[in-house]
Amino acid sequence: MSGGGAVTAEPQEPELREPALQEPELREPALQEPELREPALQAPEEERLQLSGRQEEEAAAVAVEPDPDPNPDPNPAPAPQLPAPGGCCPCAIPNENAETKKKASCPGLGLFYALLSAFFFSVASLLVKKIQDIHSTEISAFRCVFQMLFILPFLMYKKTGFVGPKGKRIFLLFRGIFGSTAMILLYYAFQLMPIADATVITFTTPVFTSLFACIYLKEKYSFWDLLFTLFAIAGVLLIARPPFLFGSNTAEIEDDHSHHLKGALAAVGSALCGALTLVILRKVGKSVHYLLSIWYYLVIGLLECVIALFVLGEWRLPHCGLDRLYLILIALLGLGGQIFITRALQIEKAGPVSIMKTMDVVFAFILQIIFLHKIPTWWTIGGALCVVTSSSGAVIRNWYNNSKVSHQS
Repeated sequence: MSGGGAVTAEPQEPELREPALQEPELREPALQEPELREPALQAPEEERLQLSGRQEEEAAAVAVEPDPDPNPDPNPAPAPQLPAPGGCCPCAIPNENAETKKKASCPGLGLFYALLSAFFFSVASLLVKKIQDIHSTEISAFRCVFQMLFILPFLMYKKTGFVGPKGKRIFLLFRGIFGSTAMILLYYAFQLMPIADATVITFTTPVFTSLFACIYLKEKYSFWDLLFTLFAIAGVLLIARPPFLFGSNTAEIEDDHSHHLKGALAAVGSALCGALTLVILRKVGKSVHYLLSIWYYLVIGLLECVIALFVLGEWRLPHCGLDRLYLILIALLGLGGQIFITRALQIEKAGPVSIMKTMDVVFAFILQIIFLHKIPTWWTIGGALCVVTSSSGAVIRNWYNNSKVSHQS
């Protein structure tokens, strides 16, 4: 250490080993490849190709790496450094992927999907009301057939399959049963009572969702949930106005009062089935492609409609071309509504989506006044306030509780 030669040799050693210290920096993009290529998890064959290519690159790097020189150059050239991610080279892929991921998680996108779904379903309900010569079950069957024709090519393109994962098939089966039953009952209610009344009754769905979530998802059912349920029942009674409570005060009810009561019962049944559908969709989550979920809904719905039409003997072809156009539009609007509400539930929490779905009531009132020239009664408005208040309160409370739990964890 005290000799002059030893003093000059010590500062040269770090310079000789500096390229070796920079080797991890050279190979840093290779370490980042699994994170950059995370979407390839859905394509096993492509992933194997990427892994084999990465192994070949590493093997080539090992083969090219020179052996240590016994007489190293005292002034070695600095090792070339790769540009940082985001530079002007093919290694700039990380920023592109990050930007794509950022765009995919656009705030409010799920709520916008829910709003589009509400509008599409409201227009479809108006068209169902316009068709009075065809049974609601047959309308549902036509809708399932047309939507299957549109969904099938996308299923084949996405290669999602037609049966789904083994652990999720039972949930998809019940999703199809309850979803299609809700559709048939809702169309039946639209034909028997004003679309605004039927739409308001179906908005008891969030209240029933809290109840079913307590039963099947083991969520807490509190005093507030019970209070919201009572408010929803009061709103339904104001709209249905059963004779044993309101006597003969049914002058403002459209057509026959018995039809109005049947429509109200059908709307309540549709709300119950819709609540079960929402619970199942949240249970399945993103583990199943939303197109496959809609496929189950359509196939099982078509089977239900065919069996019901065979039993009822109500099959008949539409008489005029306008009714046929309405059937096609109902199918297209129903398909759009299903896609948007399913996507909304997959990328957004159920609370905000359910709140945005209250726009169904607003659209129903507007369309009924403009196109059917029927002014909602004060009974309907009072019932709508009760139902919307109860459903919104239940949704906001559940959303608040879930947010508080997530912050604590």
